[in-house]
Amino acid sequence: QVQLVESGGGLVQPGGSLRLSCVVSGSMFSISHMTWYRQTPGKQRELVAGISGGGTTGYADSVKGRFTVSRDNARKTVYLHMNSLRPEDTAVYYCNVGEVTPKGEDEYWGQGTQVTVSS
Repeated sequence: QVQLVESGGGLVQPGGSLRLSCVVSGSMFSISHMTWYRQTPGKQRELVAGISGGGTTGYADSVKGRFTVSRDNARKTVYLHMNSLRPEDTAVYYCNVGEVTPKGEDEYWGQGTQVTVSS
């Protein structure tokens, strides 16, 4: 059974940094995209950053230049390096991973990790 486990969240002061990790456990046929989303109470989940199987990255405008997404295929892990954090970055961060199978594509979600940016 596939599980995604996020870690690295916490409380940080404005201007600080955090690194989130998301590890895929269990067997997957072929991992495609690995993507980070975030959600605050009362709002829709929003895409933050993603990386394709070929290494192409994409970012929300609000985090460009401050966040960096990367992946380690051997460890089945995706990272989100967050610098120059702002109070508006406060949210629960979720990872989302796509799996390509002979029958199509499946997606999996982690349980989320809380990031709080506050002085």
